[in-house]
Amino acid sequence: MFGNFTIACVLVSYVDFVKHSNEVAELVEIDWDNLGFGFLPTDYMYVMKCARDGNYSKGELQRFGNIELSPSAGVLNYGQGLFEGLKAYRKGGNILLFRPEENAQRMRMGAERMCMPSPSVEQFVEAVKATVLANKRWIPPPGKGSLYIRPLLMGSGAVLGVAPAPEYTFLIYVSPVGNYFKEGIAPINLIVEHELHRATPGGTGGIKTIGNYAAVLKALSAAKAKGYSDVLYLDCVHKRYLEEVSSCNIFVVKDKVISTPAIKGTILPGITRKSIIDVARSQGFQVEERSVTVDELLDADEVFCTGTAVVVSPVGSITYLGKRVSYGEGGFGAVSQQLYSVLTNLQMGLVEDTMNWTLELN
Repeated sequence: MFGNFTIACVLVSYVDFVKHSNEVAELVEIDWDNLGFGFLPTDYMYVMKCARDGNYSKGELQRFGNIELSPSAGVLNYGQGLFEGLKAYRKGGNILLFRPEENAQRMRMGAERMCMPSPSVEQFVEAVKATVLANKRWIPPPGKGSLYIRPLLMGSGAVLGVAPAPEYTFLIYVSPVGNYFKEGIAPINLIVEHELHRATPGGTGGIKTIGNYAAVLKALSAAKAKGYSDVLYLDCVHKRYLEEVSSCNIFVVKDKVISTPAIKGTILPGITRKSIIDVARSQGFQVEERSVTVDELLDADEVFCTGTAVVVSPVGSITYLGKRVSYGEGGFGAVSQQLYSVLTNLQMGLVEDTMNWTLELN
């Protein structure tokens, strides 16, 4: 027990873990061909704790299960929580991780903003590796999906007044996933939200804090009820500059020039976004990170989204103030197709990793 926080599951000894791993080395029996983006409980999770002084205890793998929190936990009362998202891919007998150190660094940046001690980059990456290897039978076969990895950092200690929690828990769980959007890699349809806003200058829009996602649920639910895939948000000051989609970054293409909103504190610095920019420049494209107006969006040749969950998703249409603009002919545009192919080939180990972005686990 750590204060009022307990883990409602049985700790797993190293001997038990090795025995279990040998027994379940094969893939689990699920329908890999119809794997959506939904939660499936797996075998193990990783847990590590620290007090306010920032010194984390040695982490450990535990059987996946429910956790118990004090009703006065900082994460429950004051939203003191962050999460990350990354993926593992199967490559023959090995496993590939994609840029896990970037997720670790982004969590540390978010933790500083939220007054939370964060694991070091090394602790984060080692915890991810241990969790993935412990759940390797849940990694989909090549071409069938990926293992989604969800690290959490939360104020688990009890606090009543508005203040940082006295204790923190770093936890990782995983789930096999397929495509994020029901359309798969078919084009998605977005609606531009002009009244509700995702983030404000000086706020927390630029970090992956849990409250950012609760704030989009109202607009997202209304959009999906009308048949749209997701919502694109505008800046809250001028209400004419693009920010991001609920769960991913946005790119527009005009005359083969790629533009994306600049990172100014209200937009999440996506790791897939960063990777696509680097890939595009390596492929000879001009990429501009700047303010992009909604008028430019409506006049674009191509539009696409990027994110860990969606990877690269072509946009088939944008609806703004009742006006619908369509792009392409029902699939990827030429630019987004090229970038998608290069990035996914790197992620899945199908080409030589000249970027040194993948981490291979044996």
